[in-house]
Amino acid sequence: MSDVTGGEEAAAGAPEAGRVVLVPYADLAARTATALRAAGVDDASTEATTRALMHASLLGVDSHGVRLATHYCKVLQSGRVNGRPTLTISRTAPATAMIDADNGLGPVGSYRAIDLACEIAAETGIAAVGVVRSSHYGAAGAYALAGAERGLFTFSTTNADSLVGVFDGASAFHGTNPLAFGAPMPEGSRPWLLDMATSAIPLNRVYLYRTLNRPLPENVAADAYGTPVIDPHAVEMLLPLGAAFGFKGAGLAGVASILAGAFTGGAMDHEMLSMTRGQDWSTPRNLGHFFLAIDPDRFAGRVGYEAAMQSYLAALRAVPQSGTGRVMAPGDREWEEADKRRREGIPVDPETAKFLNLA
Repeated sequence: MSDVTGGEEAAAGAPEAGRVVLVPYADLAARTATALRAAGVDDASTEATTRALMHASLLGVDSHGVRLATHYCKVLQSGRVNGRPTLTISRTAPATAMIDADNGLGPVGSYRAIDLACEIAAETGIAAVGVVRSSHYGAAGAYALAGAERGLFTFSTTNADSLVGVFDGASAFHGTNPLAFGAPMPEGSRPWLLDMATSAIPLNRVYLYRTLNRPLPENVAADAYGTPVIDPHAVEMLLPLGAAFGFKGAGLAGVASILAGAFTGGAMDHEMLSMTRGQDWSTPRNLGHFFLAIDPDRFAGRVGYEAAMQSYLAALRAVPQSGTGRVMAPGDREWEEADKRRREGIPVDPETAKFLNLA
């Protein structure tokens, strides 16, 4: 392990400024698993949750990485989340299923849902699996990637408590409601991976800019009256993706709400207990998740699909650049960051390092 100065890039997703600790992947995974077990988590939940958190930390999505272990352990000890759930699977039709996650940690029901969706899609070509009575599942892309690595086009979404305003609205209504998609590639190539929130920025970016005393970009956050602000200390809600066309981001947030909430029987955004605000840390939040898996073999066929994807991505990456950067496909930046972090270590913020006994 080593210490490095935590600038904005190193601290992306981490609200604490100062020095971060660089930790090898295996060591960080082991410390995270140890913390979860100490909070009373069973082996299956520990394995799934560590896998999800390490996915985010490795790919540079630090807001949804191991720093969440502190929060997860808090809600486990308070009784909001069940560390030893019994998952109940109901096959509702040939291509659909539901999982009752027994108020467990989000990743355990979610990875089981992806496995089940892949198993069903092998029979039917397409599968949809909902999860109910769950909790925060981390980065949506972790599950989209898991399905893509098994050769299926995969979609993952969940909803969240009200943090994001609607277009022309004066109060928060939707959650940050991510949409993630993973597309398989031929052997030897990493999947195409898109993981995006439907808010203009993540809430964690506001925390980071407060620490740095830096103004936010315009039209990404608002005060309590819905008026856009650039002062991070004045932020009471986030704005939907799209700025002047924020109705697009708000509409996409609604897609997540419908699939993860209305389809599964989970809480809708405006009804959901806050993840981090408020005084009630014992009542389960009843989050829902939704997953879709599609087998390319059942459409144009694997050979045609893979040839089209290779041609498409080669052409995309060859588009002339307009500025100083280069044209990248979804997932390219994350794979480069993962390679770097495997070589150099994963940056961990000071508070999380202390919690995991790293510093």
